Amino acid sequence: MQPVLSLSGITKFYGPVRALRDVSFEVPEGSVFGVLGPNGSGKTTLLSIILDVLKANNGQFRWFGQPGSPAQRKKVGSLLETPNFYHYLSGIDNLKVTQSISGRGNGQDIENVLQKVKLHERRKSRFKTYSLGMKQRLAIAAALLGDPKVLVLDEPTNGLDPVGIAEIRELITELRHAGHTIIIASHLLDEVEKVCTHVAILKTGELLTTGEVNDILQDEDVVELSAADPEALARLLSPLGKLQLNRETNILSLAVPKGSARLEEINRLCFSNGITLNHLLLKKKRLETRFFELTN
Repeated sequence: MQPVLSLSGITKFYGPVRALRDVSFEVPEGSVFGVLGPNGSGKTTLLSIILDVLKANNGQFRWFGQPGSPAQRKKVGSLLETPNFYHYLSGIDNLKVTQSISGRGNGQDIENVLQKVKLHERRKSRFKTYSLGMKQRLAIAAALLGDPKVLVLDEPTNGLDPVGIAEIRELITELRHAGHTIIIASHLLDEVEKVCTHVAILKTGELLTTGEVNDILQDEDVVELSAADPEALARLLSPLGKLQLNRETNILSLAVPKGSARLEEINRLCFSNGITLNHLLLKKKRLETRFFELTN
């Protein structure tokens, strides 16, 4: 399947400062693709380049297999910063203003996007009465005008409270199920882990890794175990891989090469050596842990 977006060797300088260096990756159709990195890693610069706000010094990108152009750009909705909505206008009237400026969509389209972002019932309420989460959903509604195939969102949950973050997370998941491909730049790793199917991790303008979230997380298998005698358990398992004992919980973590953990075999080995396990679990590494492994 042809990728929605492909980048090849994207490089950007601001004078002597290198913002991006030789960044290449592909965004599959139907994915929620997270562009992750610490502040200053080049996330916003990268999004600005693929949206034709900035020009790269070197490299190229292609939307739907074609070089960037106004025609391709119409297939992409974006939210780089919150639109300047009028506080005294209703949600629907603000979208009418946005539509008249952008030329995207029609009157029925406004009704449709308000339904998508669950603001239809509040469409006639003034913008100033909206919660922060509702304001951000209206901004995403503006990006959805014209029914773009792809949404590009820069820090869509930035500044929101936990309720607002949950609302945006749910909306992104629903938009993906409705057939949109979504590209998100974010530093909120917990939220990215909950919604993204693929990630690219940047550090000081360089691409550290990219791929499916589960593949990025699982560079090794981590097995959690515990028994009445954790020291004896550690001695038995030490030849199998790297061990770490949490002395507060007496839970032992065993790290082995990716794909090699066999829980039944580990349980059988312990039992045959007189050790009865009271806890045995193949643990999924969190994105936050993997992120800091890569960026520190």
